Amino acid sequence: MYEGAVQELIDELGRLPGIGPKSAQRIAFHILEADPEDMKRLSESIRVVKERVKFCSICFNVSESDTCGICRDERRNDSVICVVEESKDVMAIERSRAFTGRYHVLGGAINPINGIGPEQLHIRELIARLGDERITEIILATDPNLEGEATATFLTRTLRPLGIEITRLASGLPVGGDLEYADEVTLARAIEGRRSTAVKAPAAPLVRSAPAPAPAAETAAAASQAQDPVSAG
Repeated sequence: MYEGAVQELIDELGRLPGIGPKSAQRIAFHILEADPEDMKRLSESIRVVKERVKFCSICFNVSESDTCGICRDERRNDSVICVVEESKDVMAIERSRAFTGRYHVLGGAINPINGIGPEQLHIRELIARLGDERITEIILATDPNLEGEATATFLTRTLRPLGIEITRLASGLPVGGDLEYADEVTLARAIEGRRSTAVKAPAAPLVRSAPAPAPAAETAAAASQAQDPVSAG
């Protein structure tokens, strides 16, 4: 245990997600040894982000205005909403450039152990958005873990009566990974989600080997029968 302000700083850093006691101690001593101007900029950035940044009133993504840039973009596809747990998931999907629809950030996942139920998530707001007749599909992009699966199952049961198509992100083997290192759940989902390759890779024509040449004696006998059909009968 350190004295006074140092220990208080370590304790506060240790409350951050993913920061253990040793990491908190290293960060605290880095702050002590760093240039004061650098630390002033860091503290100012923290102050500004807490003052300026809020959540979009439509999708609950982080934004410095009432609505985020994605919700203001008129070029986006209004018929599809991708449901994610956190704002960082929005950025991950955007980097793929494979999705051009809208988003809805739940603000977490169902986790009864930590006291997080459906009431603590932005599920009511999602249902309210589905009153828009332009929406035809909901993509559930929650994390493929226990909490994410529980959230996706709850949303499926809740939203199914609305008559909107509900899909789930596929999960399986990562590109560049080795099959032997994949866990059982990942392998099972990869097998369940297998796709036909017929469309992208048409079957190559079968290459059959030429028949082996007949022995010389059989060839001569066949030629003789062809010339004298009577004797052959």
